[in-house]
Amino acid sequence: MINFKPSWLVLLVGLLLGNLSSKAADIYVSLKGSDRNEGTKIAPVASLLNALRKARELRRLKDPSIKNGINIFIEKGVYYLTESVILRPEDSGTAESPTVITSLDEDQAVLSGGLLVSGWKKVVNNVSGLPNAAKGKIWVSDVSSLGNSVLEFRQLWIDGKKAVRARDWNGEQMGRILSWDFPAKTCKIPFLPGKDAAGLAQIKGIEMVIQQWWAIANLRVKSIQVNGAEAELSFMEPERRVQSEHPWPAPWISTKTGNSPYYLTNAIQFLDEPGEWYEDLKNGKVYYWPRAGENMNTAKVVVPNLETLVRIEGTIDNPVAYVSFKGVSFQHAGWLRPSRFGHVPHQAGMYMLDAYKLKIPGTPDKKGLENQAWVGRPAAAVEVSYAQHTGFEGCRFEHHASTGLDYKRGTHDNKIKGNLFKDIGGSAILVGVFSDEATEVHLPYNPTDQREICTNESITNNLITDATNEDWGCVGIGAGYVRGINIAHNEISDVAYSGISMGWGWTKSSNAMRDNTIHANKIHHYGKYLYDVAGIYTLSAQPGSVITNNYIDSIYKAPYPHDPEHWFYLYTDEGSSYFTVKNNWTPAEKYLQNANGPDNVWLGNGPKVNDSVKVKAGLEFDYRYLLNSRSVNNNNQSLNSIESGNGNEIVIEVVPPSSAELSKPLMVEICREKGISASAIYQWNNRLLVYATTNEAEALMRQFQQRIKGAEVRLYKDVFYKFDRKKHCGQEPVKEWDNIILSTNLVKDEAMQKEYLNYHATQFEKWPEVAKGFCNADFQQLRIFKNGRQLMLVISIPKGASLDELNPKTTLNNPRVDQWNALMKKYQEGISGTRPDEVWVFFAQNK
Repeated sequence: MINFKPSWLVLLVGLLLGNLSSKAADIYVSLKGSDRNEGTKIAPVASLLNALRKARELRRLKDPSIKNGINIFIEKGVYYLTESVILRPEDSGTAESPTVITSLDEDQAVLSGGLLVSGWKKVVNNVSGLPNAAKGKIWVSDVSSLGNSVLEFRQLWIDGKKAVRARDWNGEQMGRILSWDFPAKTCKIPFLPGKDAAGLAQIKGIEMVIQQWWAIANLRVKSIQVNGAEAELSFMEPERRVQSEHPWPAPWISTKTGNSPYYLTNAIQFLDEPGEWYEDLKNGKVYYWPRAGENMNTAKVVVPNLETLVRIEGTIDNPVAYVSFKGVSFQHAGWLRPSRFGHVPHQAGMYMLDAYKLKIPGTPDKKGLENQAWVGRPAAAVEVSYAQHTGFEGCRFEHHASTGLDYKRGTHDNKIKGNLFKDIGGSAILVGVFSDEATEVHLPYNPTDQREICTNESITNNLITDATNEDWGCVGIGAGYVRGINIAHNEISDVAYSGISMGWGWTKSSNAMRDNTIHANKIHHYGKYLYDVAGIYTLSAQPGSVITNNYIDSIYKAPYPHDPEHWFYLYTDEGSSYFTVKNNWTPAEKYLQNANGPDNVWLGNGPKVNDSVKVKAGLEFDYRYLLNSRSVNNNNQSLNSIESGNGNEIVIEVVPPSSAELSKPLMVEICREKGISASAIYQWNNRLLVYATTNEAEALMRQFQQRIKGAEVRLYKDVFYKFDRKKHCGQEPVKEWDNIILSTNLVKDEAMQKEYLNYHATQFEKWPEVAKGFCNADFQQLRIFKNGRQLMLVISIPKGASLDELNPKTTLNNPRVDQWNALMKKYQEGISGTRPDEVWVFFAQNK
C-alpha cells in the first residue's frame, strides 16, 4: 500500500530545507524539556504556554531572528493541559514573519484536555444500587479531586474508544414518553419490565435525554413520582421552564409515528452491560464494565478536564494575525453545561437561554412568527475570535464532547484545510455569529461595524466522520452569518443530523450574509437519528451564494423519526433567497424549498448529473490519506433506499411501435419470468405499464427493450409523494386492495414544476385536510412517481370497491380539498394522445 504523507508536512520540510540561509526563529517543546530551558533543540521547554511566551518576547523586542517568522516545534507525545492555551494580539505575526505551531515529527503531538484515570480495581464488595447482572464484572477507580471538589465529567475513553454513560435503555433502543404536561412542566414515562420503580424514585442526579424533531434535550431530573406502571418526572431549572414553554422543537406526541423517544442516564442502577460507566460524585468513584478484550490493568483511561484547549482571542481593533497550527492533534475536551444548567437546543446545537410562544403572533420582521428564543453557543475544543490569516492544516480534532473548532466572530481570511474531525460530540466546525445572547434569534444580524462578520473563510479538504455523537442536533459544518465563505471538497459522514448547515435567522430580510459557496463536498451516511434534515441545509437571504457540484447520498433510516418521510438531500428553509443550486448529484430529486424568499435558481440537480461530479467531490487527491481514518456505519444501520430500486415500488412504462395488444402477451411472459403477476400490467391506448415491487427493475427494462423491438421504455422509481393509511389516518390498512393508476404531465414551465413538487413535499403539514379527505374516502395508500414531466399516480382502494363511489368522499364537508384540487389544475396537462379537455388518464388493469 502506498502511504501518502500529509501535504503540510511535505511543504514544511521543503520550506525548512529551502530557507537554511534565511532561517526563522525556532523554539522547541518536548515532554523531556523544562520551562527553565531556552527552548532550543537541545534544551527544549516543556509546554506550549512557555514557548508562546518566548515567541512573544522575541516579537516585543523585535529580535532580528524573527525576520522570516517563528516556528514552534512540538515533539511527539501527549501534553496534558492544566489550563487553556491563549493566543493574544501580542502573539501575532505578519505576512512576512508568521508564527507556525507544528508537530516536529510525522507522529503528531497531542494537546489533551484530559486526565488519566488509573489504579483500577475489580469491585469485590457490594455496591448499593448495582444491578445483579453487573456484580463481579465491574471495575472501580478513584476520581481526581480539584481543590475541594471531585472532578465531574460526562465522557470516558478507554484506549481511545468512548464508553457509554450508563442508561436505562441499552444500545440504540429508546423508550417513548407517555405524555407531556406543559402547564405543569412534567413528563410521564412508563417503567421497563423488571426495573425497581420505587428504588428509581429515590435516585438523585438522573438525567433525561429526549428526542424532539430536529434536536435532543438534556434535562436534569428533580424528582420522580411513581404511580403504578407510570412515573411523572419533574425537572431542574432553568431547563424545566425553557423545555415546556418553547414551541419549537417541542416534545412529539403522535399516535401515527409514536411519541418522543427518550432514555434516562447517570445512575448506577443503569450500569447493566459492557461498555457502560457511572461516576459517583458523592464518593469520588468511577465504575466501569469492561468490553470484551479490554484489560483494565493496562488500559489507558482518559476523562476530560478542560472544555477549551486553545483560544485565539483578539479584539476588533487589534486582532490576532498570522498564527497557524500544522499537524497538531487536539484531544479530550469536555463540556459540562448539560450537567449544570441542562441543555435545550433551538437548532444546530445553539441552546436556549429563554424561549416562549407569543400569545399574539407577529414581529416587525415576520408577521406570522409565534415563537421567541434567545440562545447561547456551546463550548469548543478550539475557539477563535477576532483573528485574521490564521489557520489549521493537517491537524486532528478527536474525542471531544462538544464543538471541535469554532471561528466565532470578527474573523477573516482564515484557512481550515486538510484536518481530521472524528469522535466529536457536537458540531465538527462552526463559523460565524449565530445570534448574540441578547438578540432574539429571528432578528436579522447586520452589525454597524462590518468587521464583526466572519468573512472570506476557507474550509477545504477536511474529513468529518463520527461527529454529533452526543448532541444529535448539531451538524458537520455549521455556518451562521458569514460572508464570502468557501466550503469545498470536504467529506462528511456518520452525523446524526445534517451535513452542512449555512445561515441563521429564518428571514428574507437583508442581513450580513452574501457571496457564500458550498462546492464539491461529499456528504453521505447522515441523518443517523434526527429528521427534518438534509445533506445541505440553508436559512435566510444570502445574495450571490451558490451550492454546486456536491455529491449527497446514503441517508440513514433513523430509528425514531418524528416523520419518517421528512428527510431530504437538499433543503432550502425559511427565508432562503438569491441562491443558485446547480449540478448537485443526488440519488433522487428529494428536495424541500420551504417558505423560501425570491430569486432562487435550481438547475440540473439529481441522479442525471454527470458521474464526474461524484468522482471529483470530496477530498482532493493530496488529502485522501485522511480516508484511512474514516468511520462509517459501524453498526450496520439501514439506509433509506429511494434511489436503489432494491425491493422498491416501481412503474415501468412501455410504448411499443405497433399495437399494444400485440406486445401485451410478451410483456406478461417477461413479468412471469421475474415472478411478477400479469395483474400488475395496465394499459391506456397504446401504452402499457407494470406496477410492482421488485429488486430487478433494470433487468426488467432490459428485457422489455430487447424483446419488444422498437419500444420506448421509461422507468418511474422517483416516488416524491406518499400517503399511508396507517401513518396518516391512524388506522390499519385492509388486507387486500386494488390499485388504480392514472397519468398526467406537468406543464413545461420548470418554475411551476418546482412549485408543484414543493406543494406536495409540504402537503401533510400545510394542507392536512387533503390527507383527511383521503382517510374519509377509505384510500389505503397513494404514490406519485415522476419521470421528467410525466407523473404516475397510484391510488390503492379496498378490493372490490369503486373509485367513482369513494372519490367524492374526499371533498365531503371538506372545502379545502376542493381548493387543493383547483390549485393543482394549473400545474397539469394531458399526456400525448389525450383530448384537449383531458388531463388525467386511467390505465386499465390486465385481467
